[in-house]
Amino acid sequence: MAAWDSRNGRGPLAPRGPADQAAAFRHLCRSSPWKWQSLRFEYVDRPVKAAAGSAPAAVPDDLVRAWLRRPGALRLETVDGLVIASTTGINDSRGGFYVSSTRKTWLLPPHLVTPVYDDDGLVRRRPEAAYGEPSFGNGRFAAVLDPVELAGNSPVPLEFPNLNAVALGPIAEVDHEGRLALETTVSPNPSYRPADPATPICRPGRTLLRVDAGTGVCVASRWLDAPETGAEPAYGHWLRILGVDEYMLDDLFLAESMNLTDVRRHISWDVPAE
Repeated sequence: MAAWDSRNGRGPLAPRGPADQAAAFRHLCRSSPWKWQSLRFEYVDRPVKAAAGSAPAAVPDDLVRAWLRRPGALRLETVDGLVIASTTGINDSRGGFYVSSTRKTWLLPPHLVTPVYDDDGLVRRRPEAAYGEPSFGNGRFAAVLDPVELAGNSPVPLEFPNLNAVALGPIAEVDHEGRLALETTVSPNPSYRPADPATPICRPGRTLLRVDAGTGVCVASRWLDAPETGAEPAYGHWLRILGVDEYMLDDLFLAESMNLTDVRRHISWDVPAE
């Protein structure tokens, strides 16, 4: 496989060996907090087709449309435009929060700290920061937006490869909804620590994954070793990126608009009759 240019999302630049491909894949999984600040996308909390990440033949009924602006602002709508979730406290005072704070509450957002980059501009080592994405439904929704659980915060020693969070199969460049993505089959190692143990990105056995080369978001997953009894529904997700770093007003994420009163409009003054 040829290397990809992380600055423009397209390659090739130069051939890579399997070890370098695996390292680059893990660096990409660590890079999401520094690759985008706002994201518009569609999300389905299950695989939509047998080939993970393939475009659905029709719009799934359980698809949600999302607008996310870091840190912590999220709006979700159904296919019909019904708002099902919206951030309501993005401008609240944090005074009380800091009065009773701990060391962790003083951590800076990721985009205000500098990681250790590799030669392609991907993150080799993540610094301590206030990580975390808005969640909906289950923890996997947030985990796929920043899939660091697939790589850990930093590389492991070469002599202890099993300390990697997951073992990687062959990596291929694929097209996912018009965007370059990296596809591979992974198996969790004993050191795998999902952000939400109840809904990990990878379950025991093999999981087929796709990670978007431009954003570091895990755009598709499908558990390949699911039981054949049919008692458990297909496990995985599908995500289609529609826009990156678009400007998003606060009003988009509030339950009620915070626009001021239009003083040009007549305001009636109703006096009750005695």
